Amino acid sequence: MTTAATAPAATTTGTAVTTTITTPDGPFTVVVDPDGTVLASGWTAEPAALVALVHPDLRPADVTPVPDDAPAVVPAVAAVRAYYAGDVHAIDAVPVRQVSGPYRAHAWDVLRTVEPGDPVTYTRYAELSGRPAAVRAAAGACAMNAAALFVPCHRVLRTDGSLGGFRYGLEVKRSLLDREARAAGEPSLL
Repeated sequence: MTTAATAPAATTTGTAVTTTITTPDGPFTVVVDPDGTVLASGWTAEPAALVALVHPDLRPADVTPVPDDAPAVVPAVAAVRAYYAGDVHAIDAVPVRQVSGPYRAHAWDVLRTVEPGDPVTYTRYAELSGRPAAVRAAAGACAMNAAALFVPCHRVLRTDGSLGGFRYGLEVKRSLLDREARAAGEPSLL
């Protein structure tokens, strides 16, 4: 499977398509390349806000709105809908493309291995990413993640178990964590 950081940047065409769907946590927008690989996603109805998060080497020059049944967006949209219907693993197979340095690229790949319903602390995330002392770098990987939900940075908590931050608001983060805990048969984490 193509993962967050290891997808080759050379395949980007300079164009992308976008669509917004309704979720229980608000509007969710995906920006995908013509092959359906997610470049950016999040709880906003503003595609331009997401495009701004895409690394300049991947940022498409042209982004076209399409209906949610357009072929390029169908895999991502179907995964988000399945996620909200209770299949919290539906997002796992959706290809994502992000570019950064070696540590952050690896850290994004590691995020995709954190199981739903079993969040980790920033300290544990740094350990899983191979640099136990790099807690701030691990937090930075979460903060710079353009592909929210598909690269599940919401599954990382502060060392004291509190939510920490989340670009799309703590209510969305809490909702996602609660949904994943229920799917795993666990009580609410927060």
